[in-house]
This record gives sequence, C-alpha cells and structure tokens, in this order.
Amino acid sequence: MRFAGLAVSVSGPCFLAVACFASSEGVLPPLHRDVSDSGAAPILHLDASTGTDPDASLPSLPPHSLTSVDPAHGPFPGGTRVLIRGTGFTSAVRVWFGRTEVPATDIVPVDPSRVQVTVPAGRAGSVDVSAQNGDDLSTLTRLPDGYFYDSFYVDPATGPLSGGTLVTLHGDGSDWDQTTKVFVDSGECTVLAVRHVTEQSQELDCKTPPGTPGAKRVRVTTEAGSEDVLDAFTYGDSQTGFAGGLSGDPLAGKLHVVTLNGSTTRAMPATVILGTEITESSVKHTDDNGILDVQDATLGPKVTVTVAAPCFMPTTFVDVPVDTVTAFLDPVLSPDCIPKNGGGTGVGTGGGSSASGARIQGEIVFPSTIEFKRGPWTVPIPDVPDGDTNVRRVAYLFPLAANTSQPLRLPPRGDGVTPDDTGRIGYSFETTVLPGNVTLYALAGVEDRSQNPPLFTAYTLGIAPNTGAAPGATVADVFIKMDIPLDHALSLNVAGPKPTSRGPDRVEAKIGIRVGTFGYVLLPVGVQSELLPATNPLSFVGLPPLVKGLAGAEYLTTATAFTGESHSTPRSVLGALSTTTPGTTESLGGFMEVPHVDVPESGVAWDGRNFTVSAAAGGPDADLLLLELQSGGGLSTWLVVAPGAAENVRVPDLSLVPGLTGPTGPISVTVTRGKLDTFDYASLRYGQLSTRAYTTYAQDVFQTYR
Repeated sequence: MRFAGLAVSVSGPCFLAVACFASSEGVLPPLHRDVSDSGAAPILHLDASTGTDPDASLPSLPPHSLTSVDPAHGPFPGGTRVLIRGTGFTSAVRVWFGRTEVPATDIVPVDPSRVQVTVPAGRAGSVDVSAQNGDDLSTLTRLPDGYFYDSFYVDPATGPLSGGTLVTLHGDGSDWDQTTKVFVDSGECTVLAVRHVTEQSQELDCKTPPGTPGAKRVRVTTEAGSEDVLDAFTYGDSQTGFAGGLSGDPLAGKLHVVTLNGSTTRAMPATVILGTEITESSVKHTDDNGILDVQDATLGPKVTVTVAAPCFMPTTFVDVPVDTVTAFLDPVLSPDCIPKNGGGTGVGTGGGSSASGARIQGEIVFPSTIEFKRGPWTVPIPDVPDGDTNVRRVAYLFPLAANTSQPLRLPPRGDGVTPDDTGRIGYSFETTVLPGNVTLYALAGVEDRSQNPPLFTAYTLGIAPNTGAAPGATVADVFIKMDIPLDHALSLNVAGPKPTSRGPDRVEAKIGIRVGTFGYVLLPVGVQSELLPATNPLSFVGLPPLVKGLAGAEYLTTATAFTGESHSTPRSVLGALSTTTPGTTESLGGFMEVPHVDVPESGVAWDGRNFTVSAAAGGPDADLLLLELQSGGGLSTWLVVAPGAAENVRVPDLSLVPGLTGPTGPISVTVTRGKLDTFDYASLRYGQLSTRAYTTYAQDVFQTYR
C-alpha cells in the first residue's frame, strides 16, 4: 500500500494507509527500517496491531511528498538535470533513483517544494524516485515509477534541418542487427553499422533524414517490435556541422551525387566532373533536384569528384572510395552573382542554420549556512575608489565550447550576474543558447573593464549538465551550484615543430576542461607564450579541481606554434595532452609538421591542375590534406579535399568546362595537414573539414597566379 509516494508495509486491519498513522492513544505505531542493499532508499514499516480510527481526518496536504520529476525520462548513463517537485524538502534532502543514492554534490535544494538533481546512471526501464531529509525516516517519501531510463540515446543529439548528421545510437539491453530500422520523427535514419560493445550494450550508426525545427521522437524498430524515445534528437542550429561529405558502400560501378546550396541547404543543379581529365564522358550534370546517378563499370575503386556551378565556389574530393557524395556549394558573394545564386548575405557551413535559439533562465547559487537563503559570493570584494564602475564582482554564463582553440571571451557587460541581482536562493540569470542538450557553466570573479580586452579573474565555478532546450523555447528553474574553487595549477614543457625558413618562431598554450563528450569548459587563466625553442615551463594558475560537477572530467591543453606577434602562418596547432592531475609539470609534444607547397613554387604561375605538397619528417601522420584556393580578391574559394597521405594532388582544369571559370589572377593557396580522432576518409563529414575538429594540424599560405 502506498501513501504520498511512500512504500508502506501494514500489519493489522486498515482500509486507508493514512488512517494507520493515528493509534487509539493518538501516537505513532512503532517504526523500523528495512534496507536490502547498501545505498538503497529505506522502506518504512508500520506496526498497526493496536488498531486504528477509520474516521481520523485526512490532512489537506501531506507534509512530505514527491509529486513529479521533470523531465521524467533520460539516457541510461545519467547526467541529465531534472527538477523534482514535492513537499517538505530541507537543505539536507537526500534523493534515490531506484537503489542508487545521488551524491550530495549533485543535489541543489531550491525550496521546500523543489530540488534540482543530476540523475545517476541506471539500467533501461522505470525506477522509483525517493527522497528523505537527512537520516529522518519520518520524512521518507517515494514516487513509484517516477523516472524512466530510456533504452537508448542519440549522440550527437542535435543536427541541421538538411539532415545528413552522422549519429550513434547507444542501446542498453538492445537486440539490434542489420535489419533494424531507425526513424527520426517520420523520416528514416539510414543505418550504416551495428556494433556490440558489451554483452548488455550496442551501438548503431545512422544518417539523419531532413527534418523540421524542434525536438523529435526517435523510433527503433526490430522484429520484436519498436521502442520510442521522445525528444531524442533536435533539428536546429548545430555546432558540429556533421552534414554532407562521403558515405555509402565501396565504389564499384555506381556513384550517387547530391548537390546543395551551402547558404540555403536547398537542392541545386550543378556540374560534376569525374576524374581529373576534361572529356565528354567525364563531365556530368545533376538534375534540377541536385541529384546525379552514374552507372559505369569502370568506376572504382577510387575517383576524384569535383562539383561546381556558376557563381558558386567549387569543391573537389580527391580519391573518393565510396558511392555517395553530398556536396554543399557556398555562393560567391559578388554583386554580379547574388541574383543568380540566391546567396543573400550568409554563407553556409554544410548543413545550414534556420532554427531560432533557446533561452535558459535560472539562478547561480552560492553555499549558504541558512536554509533556502541566498549565500554570499565566494569572490573577494575589490578595493576600488568610490564611483569606479569598471571594477566589480560579476559572474558570466557560458555553454560548453566545441574546442579549446579559442580563448574565453567575455559576454557584453550587461549579460553579467552581480550581487545586486534578485533571486530566491541565488542570483538570477537569463541566457540564449543553441537548441539541443545544453550544459552550462558559470564563472564568478572580478572584472576590470578599464582594460582592453577586459581583465577577468575567476574564483568560483559552477556547472549545470544536460538541459534540454528546444528551438524558440524558454527553460526555467535551472540552478547552478557555485561550489568549485579555482585554486589549482598546472605547468607544461612544450616542444614545438621543426621551424622552416619562414617560421614558426614562438609557441602559445591554452588549457580547458573536457566534460565527457559534451564539450569544454574554457577558463580565463591567461595565455602563456614563449619563443621557440621554449626553455621555460608554461604555467597555468587558477584551475578547478576535478570534483563535484567536474568529476570524471579532464584537463586538456592546446598549444599553437606560430610566426610573429600577429599569430601568422606558418603555424602548427596541437591539442593532444589530457590529464586529471593538477599541480604537476607535463610534457607537450607531437606537433604536426608544417606543410610546404613545392609545386607551384611560391610566386610562380600555376598550371591549373597540379600541386605537390611536402612536410619535414617527424610528427604524426596526417588524416586530411586541404587546399583552399582563394581568388577574385578573396570572394571565391575552391576547396580541395584529399587523404592525408597525398603528396601529388591533381584537379581538373575548370576553365575547360563551358559555363565554368577556374581561379584566375592572383591566387592565395592555404594548405592544411590535419589529424582527427577515429577518422575514416570513407565517412568524411563537412564538420571534419574545420580545423576545430582536429587533434593537431599545421598550415601555411603560398601565393601563385594564373
């Protein structure tokens, strides 16, 4: 029998559990506690053998209850932020999901009716949610089946409207095979691979269909039936950009090409050139829907594919080993071309951007000794003259960054949270984010806006994991516990790449914190730099310990070897060292060696077809080689994508194709060699063409003409 979410065992006659709370003497019956497993929520047993009064009046509101968990479901690895509602909570509230108690560091008591919790890991299926104030058994309450662990989750959980996002479904207790079908909303997600990870878990890779803005249900169908997870994938703006690129089966006699406008993501007609020679049979044309299907027994095992159109920037994929190419062509932003290409003012990045952002409202919460009252800021009060408004205590909100290559940039002054802001148990904030599952972190410290750029010294950090945010929606009641001090340090010994005659001549290091697969916490600990070869360690003071909301995270360093004070090329960027141990001195090496274009020589005319690229011996092998040919005063760029091992790159002469024009006049060639984690050229995505995706890369710029 259950009362207000409490599991109750009753001996003796009683038709209502609530009536059993009053004996004939007006006192509670004897109580005892039963805990079957360590850490399990206790079960309260009542001995009602003394009888009850069935006419006892019922309370209008139970003193301790659980009424809801929002959201009521989430991924089985946990990590989702939920808000639990009920009655009778104190600042000492404890929470269980099934038999797993939530660590106190993952609980934010808001008021007697609300508590924010980070969900622990669990097994797929529903669990009871229980709460109790400290060790007081009389406050124990349970919400039966209060939370459901989804049987699978999708990563990444956000992608562009055009589809083409390569996602992985992680299943718990699943039974997937090559006959399994996956649907995002009503569109089928093309299944590419199914893997067994452990006896209990599987992974399934698929490519999302086009969709409409918002959070969508994902359905997995097998011979045994189907399973749904609501709001599992969100169509909207994406930081990952995993649309387009190469996919499909090994190239053997047939090729499928899709061409899309990189600005609008809509299908567009284009010219497709197969190979590097311009012949009647090598030049093809898509239909008006941007589709070209080629059946040719001579195709394979590899072919170079170039996609071009008047007033659009061409793209070449060298040595394509698979049967599907999806190309996004960015418009040439010339007044003569805009009416033709419909480019407007935006340039796409392989996937488009059309959904509005989401808003998150809540409070940053400092520790307090008074229950449900605002705590004081754990930030020193700056000693400044009266009337000086440039120096103040302030906190700023940030979403996790996609990488650590960029320094932390402060939002506008008006976006800061100050000790003067209102709040219930903290200090109110409101911020706009890209849609999807968002992890926010807050930094509180002292800023000085009299300097340019502003100086911000952070003292305290808080983090709120996995908040679902739909396009155009507002998520309220997000509480960020400011409980992690920034009082640790780390030093780096950096060994840069081999300098060429043109550089690099100095090195700069940055540090961030990698939070699982979600992204990075960036910190204002300053930028450390040294001339090459670096003889002194680069030290970072003001790091957080990896505890509480950062438990399981790791420090990740990024170093850049560059030329001159303006950070010019040649440059080499490395983000390869991760550690969980502060207070040490680590060695950082493994830079990608700087590339050099041997043909054409810098300042010598280009023949329109051939490049030869080399690099000094040593360093890691490159996964990708990119050549960006910029012409027309910087208005147009021809992107050439090749496997990293390529040295001699040959492209077709576009000037020989009627209706097309290759680059002419002065041409600036940016050459990039990059390495990625777990990379396969056969499943290349546009997001992997960005240097932000690389673990290390090196690049230089050369000048030629035609």
